Amino acid sequence: MGSLDSNPASFDAFAADAEGFQPLNADDVRSYLHKSVDFIYDYYKSVESMPVLPGVEPGYLSRLLQSAPPSAAAPFDIAMKELREAVVPGMTHWASPNFFAFFPATNSAAAIAGELIASAMNTVGFTWQANPAATEMEVLALDWLAQLLRLPDSFIMNRTSGGRGTGGGVILGTTSEAMLVTLVAARDAALRRIGSDGVAGITRLTVYAADQTHSTFFKACRLAGFDPANIRSVPTGPETDFAVDPAKLLEVMQADVDAGLVPTYICATVGTTSSNAVDPVGAVADVAAAFNAWVHVDAAYAGSACICPEFRHHLAGVERVDSISMSPHKWLMTCLDCTCLWVRDAHRLTGSLETNPEYLKNDASDSGTVTDLKDMQVGVGRRFRGLKLWMVMRTYGAARLQEHIRSDVAMAKMFEDAVRTDDRFEVVVPRNFALVCFRIKPHGGMTEEDAERANRELMEGLNRTGKAYIAHTVIGGKFVLRFAVGSSLQEERHVRSAWELIRKKTAEIMSGDKVSV
Repeated sequence: MGSLDSNPASFDAFAADAEGFQPLNADDVRSYLHKSVDFIYDYYKSVESMPVLPGVEPGYLSRLLQSAPPSAAAPFDIAMKELREAVVPGMTHWASPNFFAFFPATNSAAAIAGELIASAMNTVGFTWQANPAATEMEVLALDWLAQLLRLPDSFIMNRTSGGRGTGGGVILGTTSEAMLVTLVAARDAALRRIGSDGVAGITRLTVYAADQTHSTFFKACRLAGFDPANIRSVPTGPETDFAVDPAKLLEVMQADVDAGLVPTYICATVGTTSSNAVDPVGAVADVAAAFNAWVHVDAAYAGSACICPEFRHHLAGVERVDSISMSPHKWLMTCLDCTCLWVRDAHRLTGSLETNPEYLKNDASDSGTVTDLKDMQVGVGRRFRGLKLWMVMRTYGAARLQEHIRSDVAMAKMFEDAVRTDDRFEVVVPRNFALVCFRIKPHGGMTEEDAERANRELMEGLNRTGKAYIAHTVIGGKFVLRFAVGSSLQEERHVRSAWELIRKKTAEIMSGDKVSV
């Protein structure tokens, strides 16, 4: 008959070889994970003493690891040895308590455990049927977090008062995705509103954000098909602490209407990246209502703080917006990636993103009683992200998470107070949350150009020490240093040590003494 019958020995050899390769052998899983956990334990015990920024040059890794994939198997210990010797020395250590750049990427034992278990289960929960527990865990985690943020019931899928709401949420990878999917939904709604034949009317649609809004917004607008000429960046200034001025926003939107354009989407930010400015959510929503425009709130970083009652006022008016997103991977102890998006009317999102191929059809989806999370994102496949977020909230509870936020804010205030007591420096914008924007101020005949050079030298010299890492921005035309408190291992002593290092480096710059630290 066929070749298998004529050459049975080759089949037997194949079967034996197949039995020999068992990538999920239970003993290997236990052994590899034990070694990995030991590596993680050692890493967290030693990361404080490692240089925050690595002293490597581009292309360094290709010189240390072989360029061609291996043809033969090797013991797992070989990979771990190369990890320690080649990869770790080239890492920027976001987990370091001496990391003060950008915004923090927080983590916790509960989140790591949740991520590990989710990775081991390796589920692909595109529909409820594909994994009921993963779908319902994500919905539950989002509803829990919405309650901690005191979002209105209109955003919650399973209301505590009973019944299923019209709102809902989904966990995405980044804020960029949250912006993109809501822009697409807003685009489609606006096109329907003006009676456009397909997308022919897209050239009339306009979108808006303050000039302090994250650059990912402008990228997402282009990806959603908006004409770059119709993307409005509303200027901000010190008179509003660099938050958007609703009066200016209204003026810009009305001018567009007068020109025959269609205001479609506004992004308000709670905690901008440069300075932590807070756009007035309620006032922005009022302006948008006059034009029937979609309002999205980007609270990627500062949204986490709003679980504390004393910060919740920054979301005042959220009941009148269409969507809101925040990223627990920034400040709520949940490792990357985890961006939570809530929408007031989930059907507006799924109407633009739904796919229904024959091979995914099933009775549960057809019944309309379940949520298929594939219809609230760009892709179809998705990871079990809800588990780690649920484990963080289930393990630590609201009180511990609030304590974490308040501790970081208190340390940032301590740093801010120290800056204000040193007459060589100035705090450039009022501190919001746990970010301090400061600089060496012009004095003693220094020009603005001299001040910028001094601040650049301070930042670069500080970062070269490996004992701290800070980043910069430009606010109101000024070169400014950003000091972001919040790394999960950070304690008051790390903030104090960083300030002392800043003072020492500044003294060296002012005196011309470049003694190494």
